[in-house]
Amino acid sequence: MNWTLEVVMVPVSDVDRARDFYAQQCGFHVDTDAEVAPGLRIVQLTPPGSRCSIALQSGLPPAPGESAMAPGTLHGLQLCVTDIEAAREELVSRGVDASPVRHVGPAGWTEGKGETWNSFLSFTDPDGNGWTVQEAPAELSER
Repeated sequence: MNWTLEVVMVPVSDVDRARDFYAQQCGFHVDTDAEVAPGLRIVQLTPPGSRCSIALQSGLPPAPGESAMAPGTLHGLQLCVTDIEAAREELVSRGVDASPVRHVGPAGWTEGKGETWNSFLSFTDPDGNGWTVQEAPAELSER
């Protein structure tokens, strides 16, 4: 049986503001934006080329046995691209405050590209949820 990661919940304080950030500034595709019950709204967006989406919601109580994440507390989300410099240019041109391209080495984080799999940039959404973008040597379908 395959276990596929297809949707990650991203905790936000303002669904409209977050939808606009991810759609307009990050270029994610809006898959759905629906009020599924009175006061319960779900917005699902997918990064270009990704098989995993993010979901923004308001009005949905935590599932039994789970606790709610506060807006801005999700970190470690990672996207992969094949051209980190072009990805940074695109994000910055869309108004995203993206970090410089960096790599990690003996002295820690250093600006500039690194070797294969060792070039990164980062940004946060309006609530402070943290994203990392990593350069991959080829598209996922080719790895």
